[in-house]
Amino acid sequence: MTDPDAFMTRMTHPEKPLIEALRLAIKALDDDVAEIIKWNAPSFTYRGKDFATLHLRAKSGIGVILHTGVKAKDHTVFPAIDDPDRLLNWLGADRAMIAFDSVAALNARAAALTALLRQWLTRL
Repeated sequence: MTDPDAFMTRMTHPEKPLIEALRLAIKALDDDVAEIIKWNAPSFTYRGKDFATLHLRAKSGIGVILHTGVKAKDHTVFPAIDDPDRLLNWLGADRAMIAFDSVAALNARAAALTALLRQWLTRL
């Protein structure tokens, strides 16, 4: 598996500052959050379970794809996600995306992002 820091050093991407800011925000959530490279992008695990991957192929900005791992789960038993800022774009019952078009936009919504990600971790 590729080292995330080495991957980022080699990366040339127009949104690299935003990618770096998102990496820091996600890793700061909890000591049990780890970063890996999966699907040729920074991805994150919590206590060994995959939960987020950065979507690097958008025409503009960067998305954080949230999921609950590889296997389908019964999502009727999970608590609802409180999203007062409506940052989540639901892609399915077990997947959502949060997109940012700049570091300034991320900084403006950093508290909301952290709150959503912490709630997401309870779904794993």
